[in-house]
Amino acid sequence: MTTYFIRRIIQMVIVVLISAIATYALLNLAPGGPLAGLRQVQQTGRFRITEEDIARIRAYFELDLYLPYRFTRWLAGWPTGPVTIGNKEYLSDVVVGCRKPIETEVLNDQGKYESIVTGCKELVYMKDLTGRRTSQGIFRGDFGLSWRILRDRPVSDLLLSRLSKTLQLMGLQIVLSLLIGIPLGVYSAVRQYSRFDYIFTSLAFMGSAMPTFFFGIVMILLFSIIPKGAGLPFLPAGLSESVRGYTIPLIGEVAAGSAKDRILHLILPVAVLTIVNIAGWSRFVRASMLEVMKQDYVRTARAKGLSERAVILKHAFRNALIPFITIVVFTIPNLFSGAIITESIFSWPGMGRLYILALGDNDYPVAMAIFFILAVLTVIATLLRDVLYTVVDPRIRLS
Repeated sequence: MTTYFIRRIIQMVIVVLISAIATYALLNLAPGGPLAGLRQVQQTGRFRITEEDIARIRAYFELDLYLPYRFTRWLAGWPTGPVTIGNKEYLSDVVVGCRKPIETEVLNDQGKYESIVTGCKELVYMKDLTGRRTSQGIFRGDFGLSWRILRDRPVSDLLLSRLSKTLQLMGLQIVLSLLIGIPLGVYSAVRQYSRFDYIFTSLAFMGSAMPTFFFGIVMILLFSIIPKGAGLPFLPAGLSESVRGYTIPLIGEVAAGSAKDRILHLILPVAVLTIVNIAGWSRFVRASMLEVMKQDYVRTARAKGLSERAVILKHAFRNALIPFITIVVFTIPNLFSGAIITESIFSWPGMGRLYILALGDNDYPVAMAIFFILAVLTVIATLLRDVLYTVVDPRIRLS
């Protein structure tokens, strides 16, 4: 088993590294970026922005470095300058970037002009990196500084400020989905073709087919906007707590930021995510249970005279959980990433909404930190899945 874990850890490191390289390259090669707005302002002529101003801003965001050097500085905080051995410096004159690129306007296939780099006026050498501000690298837990959302503030501070809200939302809905969805799926499989099964299956299909953004809007209308307009008890929708106190009929005064206020704000987004997950997970458990209950060992257990409860829980349910584990363990990354659509609809200040803001504002350090942590959590989830397989089914061995 030790050999297996060592091999898996090596594979996990390789997968995370390849994922980091791919996502970093895609983000940095995508159109836009922090200089896009400056170039538009420069073209309109509203402000006087010189070539030196653009070069200084490029250096501030390290966009004057070639992509491999930017990546290694982000990943491991290296290189920070020439290599010093003894009292002698090496690699001082190695070119690592271009401070002032030469750009030429060319006509593309769509008949529009675009700028392409055709040369360089001023190169950046390894010795120029000495004393330049850089992070210590994500391998040391330093995700760098935010470019736009919280400018010049550590990305880790921004992530920690949103993580607690996402854990509240995702943790609660996952627990509720498991506690409700699994028993519903098992009971529906045991009572196949009954009235309950038909009703449950119809509702589950409706819940799975309904888009999350539409369902969230309907919930806001039914439980927040319409009741509030009619003078009935309502649930607040939007943010995780109110900025000022309010009154709800039959409930009374609710102080802003109080425990009651936070719980009321949590109900609607949790309900949306829980209902959607219950619809999918319960159908999966039902299908898995139906497949297992057709197996010979289940019929043998019944032939031996075991009670139906023992047959269902000990023989059928335990084996039906094996494929369901694959789904459950991959909710671990969601505990960090949050629910992008639901958090956007309810303006929930969690990781999902932060991810959208980071991409929209071209805040690459924040987006890359989220991507990297998700990659790490995903490979950890795959390892946990294999371990849980051995717990559910003792016949499975790690080798």
